[in-house]
Amino acid sequence: MDPAQCPPAEPPPGQGALAGPWRLVEAQGPAGVTVCPIEPGTCRCHRVPHRARDLLVSPCAPRSVTSIPRPIGTHGHRTAAGRTMLILTCPAQLQRLEGALRRSLPLTLPVYGAVMNINRGNPAGLEVVVDAWPEFGAVLARRRGEVPVDDCYRNTSAVFYRDVGAYRALLETPGCLRWDSAFHIIGLQDGVTAVSEAIAGAKGIELDISHYYTYRHPNPSTMPEPRLDPGVRVGSLTPAHVDLLNKTWPYGGNARSRQYLEELLRLFPNLCLRDGAGQPLSWALTDPFGAGTHGYTLPAHRRSGYMWTVLVLAARRAQARGFPTFGFTATGNRPMQRLQEELGHQRLPGLCCYILHNPGLKQA
Repeated sequence: MDPAQCPPAEPPPGQGALAGPWRLVEAQGPAGVTVCPIEPGTCRCHRVPHRARDLLVSPCAPRSVTSIPRPIGTHGHRTAAGRTMLILTCPAQLQRLEGALRRSLPLTLPVYGAVMNINRGNPAGLEVVVDAWPEFGAVLARRRGEVPVDDCYRNTSAVFYRDVGAYRALLETPGCLRWDSAFHIIGLQDGVTAVSEAIAGAKGIELDISHYYTYRHPNPSTMPEPRLDPGVRVGSLTPAHVDLLNKTWPYGGNARSRQYLEELLRLFPNLCLRDGAGQPLSWALTDPFGAGTHGYTLPAHRRSGYMWTVLVLAARRAQARGFPTFGFTATGNRPMQRLQEELGHQRLPGLCCYILHNPGLKQA
């Protein structure tokens, strides 16, 4: 790691402890030594005394909770129960994680898309939690900060593991997830469902598990040229269309889903075909994990090839931004499956699982 990427050992003189990239966090256990875990010794990170209540933390050190002292040069902090949870905040670490996830595609797709968004401005305010660094066994991308307990739309995490035991230990670490709230976990590995079922059984909470096919296009530049009818224009949806989206989305129809869709319209790319009067005909959105979502054509305009065009244009735009082209399709939605296969999308082996925890807390 380039030493220039790490902040100085002390805040700039006269500017106080919160100047520059430094920030205060409250220790929930005995304080230890905060170091840059990527290449120990290549940068000067701030050392704090044991039992300090407030730690001055460099963003080059993963933020840990309920930590115990660790020697300089170790890769993070371990909880008293033997579990580790690190929040990666250093840009160099996040770039390194993006590369590691890229090498494990396609199983990492939703986590990879989340990290790509974090590294490109983090519009949705996500953060990444790992069990260890840099040799992580599990990684979880989640919403940063507090989310209402009934908001399972924004309270959605994507996961990937190399070691299913490390993944379960991460989820069981205090502070990783709020098990008293309604939340989704998305994952493309079989163990994701098994771990949620095991923990939910122990905690006595309910689950609602849905499975989807994952479709990915290997190279959108090879897709056929889009077809546009005269009078049809390519554009975008705006937050003014949120009520239309909330009405037509199979998972919408309530205040929380409306808030989530409005956020997608504000923060992430979308594509819409409009008629001569500017009214939407067919569209597709993008979610915080980089996946295509809410692909829809108004019933009166179906069988006109509009979704064919939307998928081609959206895939090419995603490729131009450097993002993979992928999405999750209901196992019973055979028309969309046929369309994607016609366009060259490849269906991945296995199923993507969407696991809703505490469905009874979800806002109706």
